[in-house]
Amino acid sequence: MMIFFWSPLLFLAISFLFSMLGMGGSQLYVPILYWLGMGFKHEAIPLGLLLNIATSSSAASTYWRHGLIRIRLAVPFATAMIIGAPIGAFLNFHVPTKGVITVFALFTLAGAIIAVSNWRPKRKVESRRAEVILGVTAGSLLGLVVGFAGRGGGAMVVPILLMSGLEPREAAATSSFIVTCSAISGFVGHLPKAHFYPLVTIGTIVAVLLGSQLGSRLMASRMRPRGVRYIFGGVLFLVAALLLKNVFRG
Repeated sequence: MMIFFWSPLLFLAISFLFSMLGMGGSQLYVPILYWLGMGFKHEAIPLGLLLNIATSSSAASTYWRHGLIRIRLAVPFATAMIIGAPIGAFLNFHVPTKGVITVFALFTLAGAIIAVSNWRPKRKVESRRAEVILGVTAGSLLGLVVGFAGRGGGAMVVPILLMSGLEPREAAATSSFIVTCSAISGFVGHLPKAHFYPLVTIGTIVAVLLGSQLGSRLMASRMRPRGVRYIFGGVLFLVAALLLKNVFRG
């Protein structure tokens, strides 16, 4: 199968890049698996979420050792996303595939715009109350999208954390923890109808674990993420455009 030969090497590169940004990579894993021949809803999305979990959890372990994760903000954010993700997954089962792809593409496009704009607030979110309110509000909304569109949510979590005033490395580290929790919840929601190819699954998981360790260690030690952020935004713009093209030509 073409997926088995090409996806591990490609996903190693993706996990390397996305682990530096605190993202799991499902925004690329899912469409790539779909373009390589997997069914979008019951094959590409479940495997994409599983790879998202492997990438973000591996990166989070590195960031945890370096003390970069803002736990006080991450816990309410992740909890709200965990609650919302299964609801989104349930809605996914009752919506046509084109509708799911359209939402996926639009959410990807929004993430790209926010990422490259690099807007920051005048005041940082620092108090415990403000962090809880931000985490619960943003996490609830993003959780629905995560479950519905098969996303880990990092494309929106990281810009939100940056806009709240976190430094880039803290934002990437905190996002990796949040994304791991939300992706696990979304993955569980998709399991009832999921179908996996064992060789593809094992090969891609090994690849993303290796890539995420390399990327997160580089980011935690000395990487400056500005240039990577622009590359990330450009890739998301391209993915969103290609997905929307498939929908409208469909």
